Amino acid sequence: MRLAFYAPLKPPSHPVPSGDRRVARLLIQAWEKAGHRVELASRLRTRESDGDLARQAELAASAKAEADRLLREYALRPAVERPAAWFTYHVYDKAPDWIGPRVAKALGIPYLIAEASLAGKRADGPFALGHQGTVAAIRAADVVFIINPVDREELEPLVGVHARLVDLPAFLDTAIYRAMAEQHDRLRREVAFRHKLEVGHLWLLTVAMMRMGDKLASYRILGEALEQLLDLYWQIIIVGDGAAREEVTQALAPLGEERVRLVGAQNESQLHSYYGAADVCVWPAVNESYGMALLEAQAAGLPVVAGETEGVPTIVESGITGLLTPMGDARAFARALRNLIDTPERRSAMARAALEKTRELHDIAAASLILDRAFHQALLALQPSA
Repeated sequence: MRLAFYAPLKPPSHPVPSGDRRVARLLIQAWEKAGHRVELASRLRTRESDGDLARQAELAASAKAEADRLLREYALRPAVERPAAWFTYHVYDKAPDWIGPRVAKALGIPYLIAEASLAGKRADGPFALGHQGTVAAIRAADVVFIINPVDREELEPLVGVHARLVDLPAFLDTAIYRAMAEQHDRLRREVAFRHKLEVGHLWLLTVAMMRMGDKLASYRILGEALEQLLDLYWQIIIVGDGAAREEVTQALAPLGEERVRLVGAQNESQLHSYYGAADVCVWPAVNESYGMALLEAQAAGLPVVAGETEGVPTIVESGITGLLTPMGDARAFARALRNLIDTPERRSAMARAALEKTRELHDIAAASLILDRAFHQALLALQPSA
């Protein structure tokens, strides 16, 4: 069936790589794997992060006009060419969905959303309009897919009487990453040549955009932690770029040029080679919702050392696939990483566990089944009783 897809925060076609864009693309792939035809319904971004109520009102008006445009367009299509459901990814106070509920109601089709979240503190004040829009979208939804379990507590009181909350664990196509793990030696030689790295050293890997705020805070904690490990042999590859690149460079400068390789943003195929070549993924994960890069690393057989934040424990099983430390605690992070560096047999055990766990619990095939089953149940629920 045909599915209208919408991402109010950032469309999947956005040119800047990010975890959000990555998940949006994976969701499209999962729907297509289930046999549905996905069309990007709108590229309108409703994100307003400055607390400008006037701007939020403008975006709400633009969204209403966009919804009306889509309804006129759909009315001109044959019935079989109209969407059978509307699916919105990532709805929250700063990027509400004002289009999907209006279109779905008018067409009489299921309204499905994934990764909805709310901050109660924004119910009043500068983000009140966006908060209201998000609450309205959640209440209008027939199915709310929960990717980050932390969101469930706030969502349960808001869903409608006939709506369903469905757990959808973060996922990816694990076969691609397993193939990278199997090519470890070749990829390691290629990456070593490309960046003048020592093949015999242990390689750490960080994959994260360089933005102000939580990302920069994570980089600073990482730098502080690694300063405590300069007596060990390791090098670190940093994949990512952004407005805070200079600040990130300064945070890592005490580690020395021989230790650090800043390789910039990479496309997905290039990124795979770094996952396949490295030994341990490291990321302090300040206020990280769950961390797609952590999941990708484990799917490629990398143990992870990360901050224990929000949904990260649903991705990294501490003591089994990696080690989690208290958020913001650079000393604890350094101790955990030292433990893995000093115990190669533990790293190997965690690498095997990471491969197994991602294949069993986080593969796109399982996600595709969850999405498709929930969609058909929502479709049946909307049909009039006999």
